[in-house]
Amino acid sequence: MTEKHSSKNDPGSGEWNDSLSGDFLWSNVNFGEAVTDVMTPLTWSVIKFTLDNWVFIPGYSTAGNIGGYPYLNISIFATMFHALKRSRQDLFDTMEGTLYMRLPEDLEIPLIRLSSMQRVAAMLSSVHVQIKQSRGIKSLPRYLRDNPAWSDSIEERIRAEQSKFGLLEMWQQEIKPHVKGGVWVVLGTATYSSDYAMRLRRDLAKLVGEDDASILIANLSSDGELLPSLGPLVGLAKVARGELDRRAYLEQYGHRGPQEFELSIPRPIEDPHWLDQQIARFQASPVDVEGMLAEQRQSFDSAWRRFQSKVPDQVNTIHKRIQENNRRARLREQARSEYIRDRWTIRKFACQVGELAGIGDDIFFLYLDELLALLTNGEGALELIPRRKEIYQRYKDLPAYPSVICGRFDPFRWAKDPRRRGDIYDAAAVIETASKEISRIVRGAPGSAGRVEGFVRLLDNPEQGYLLQQGEILVAVQTDIAWTLIFPRAAAVVTDVGAPLSHAAIVARELGIPAVVGCGDATQRLKTGDRVRVDGGGGIVEILEQSSKNMLQAG
Repeated sequence: MTEKHSSKNDPGSGEWNDSLSGDFLWSNVNFGEAVTDVMTPLTWSVIKFTLDNWVFIPGYSTAGNIGGYPYLNISIFATMFHALKRSRQDLFDTMEGTLYMRLPEDLEIPLIRLSSMQRVAAMLSSVHVQIKQSRGIKSLPRYLRDNPAWSDSIEERIRAEQSKFGLLEMWQQEIKPHVKGGVWVVLGTATYSSDYAMRLRRDLAKLVGEDDASILIANLSSDGELLPSLGPLVGLAKVARGELDRRAYLEQYGHRGPQEFELSIPRPIEDPHWLDQQIARFQASPVDVEGMLAEQRQSFDSAWRRFQSKVPDQVNTIHKRIQENNRRARLREQARSEYIRDRWTIRKFACQVGELAGIGDDIFFLYLDELLALLTNGEGALELIPRRKEIYQRYKDLPAYPSVICGRFDPFRWAKDPRRRGDIYDAAAVIETASKEISRIVRGAPGSAGRVEGFVRLLDNPEQGYLLQQGEILVAVQTDIAWTLIFPRAAAVVTDVGAPLSHAAIVARELGIPAVVGCGDATQRLKTGDRVRVDGGGGIVEILEQSSKNMLQAG
C-alpha cells in the first residue's frame, strides 16, 4: 500500500512531475494519442479543468502531469478493484477496454491505503462518475446535432468581442458549461463503446481465433456511414478528384489535425496552405482509398462465412452484436470529433484573450486561472512566462517517456541513461535490458490482423509523412488522426503506444493494414531501413535484418 505524498510540481516555474506525489503506477496510453508531444501550461490546465470531476478516490487526481505529458494514475483503478474484491484479470480487462492499454502481467501495482471512510467516499465518487457518464450518453444525440452550429456561433462572437469583461462573461456563462458537458459525452460514449467491443473481441477470439476476431470487429463503416477517423482521408481523395468542394471539406474536417488537444497548435483550417499541400502529396503518391475499404469488406465477408461454417448456432447472436458494436464505435468517434471542436473553441478564446492582453501566443504559457485573471487585469503571472518557456523546451528536447511508469520518475536522469527502456520504468526494480538487446522480437498487442514483410520507416511526426514510401512499415511512438492521411501507403503500422481500440489499430483494421500496437519500445529498437516481419494478429514484429546504421548504434 502507498501513502499520498505532496506533489513536487512548481506552478510558478512550470516544472511538472506528479510522479513525485506518491508511489503510483502511471500510464499515458489513453492520453498518448490525444497528446503526442509536450503540453504547454494552458493545455495541461484545461485538461485538469475538464477532468476535475472525473475523480474515483477523493483527494487523488485521476490524471497527472509527468514532464509535460499527461498520465493516468492506474493505482487508483487498481485500488478500487481491490476494494471491490475484483480480480487482477478484471482490472486488466477494464484497462484494455476503457483505457486502451495492456498492463504487463508481472508488474506490481502499488495500491493506495484507504480508511473505511475513504472507501465509502470512493464508492460514492465512482457512482457519481457513472451517473455523469450515463447522462453524457443520453445527451449524445443533441450534442452531435447542435455542436457544429454552436461552435460556429461562439467563434464569431469571440472574434467580435473586444471587451475583457465580455470575454470573461462568455466563458463563465457559455463556454465553460458547454465544454464541461461535452467531456462527459466523450467519457460516457468511450466506455459505452469500448467495454462492448472488448467483450465482443474476446468472445470472437475464443470462437474463431485472433485473426478473424480482428477482422470481424472492423468494417465499422459498412452500414453506409463512414467512420469519422476515415473522413479526412476519404474526403481528401474526393477533393483531389473534384468530387468534393474544398470549402465543404474544411468545414467538415478542418478542425481535425495533429496534436488535437494541444491548444497552441493551429488547426488545419487556420492554415491557408494546408489543404493545397495535402492534395499535392496525395496526387504525387495517389492511393485507392475506396478500393482498400472495399477489399477490407471482402475480407470481412470471408471471415464471416468462415464463422458461419464453424459456429452456425451463434450466427444470429454474433451478427446482432457486430452490428451493435459498429453503431457504438461510430458514436464514440463522432463524439470525439465534436469534442475536438470544443477544444478548438478554447483555443480561439485563448487567442482572443492573448490579443486583448497584448501578449499573443505567450497566452499558452499561462494556466487557465491565470488567463482568466488577465480579464480582470491580474497580470502577476506574466513574469513567469520566460521561465516556463525554458522548462517547456527542456522537456521537448527529451525522448518520449515510457508509456508505463511506476514510482518516482526523473525524466532528465532517465534520458541520460544509455540502457534506458522506453516501454516501462519501475523505480523499485532493476529491469534487465540485455535480453531485449539480443532478442530479435518486438512484442505488442494485436492491432490489425495480417502478416507482411518490409522495410521500416521510423517517423517522429505526421509532417514527415512524405518520407514514407509505398509498402514500407510505418513505426511511430503513437498516431492520431493526422497520421490517417499517410496510412494507405504503409504496408503495416507499429506503435509504442496503443491497444486494440486505439486510433492506429482502428484505422489499420478499416483499411486492412496489419498493425502491432503498444510495443513500448518499438521506436528505440527499430530504425529506418531495418527489414522486419509484422504479425498483426499475433502482436509480434520480428527483426529479419538490421540496417547498417542500427547495427552501429546497437554495437
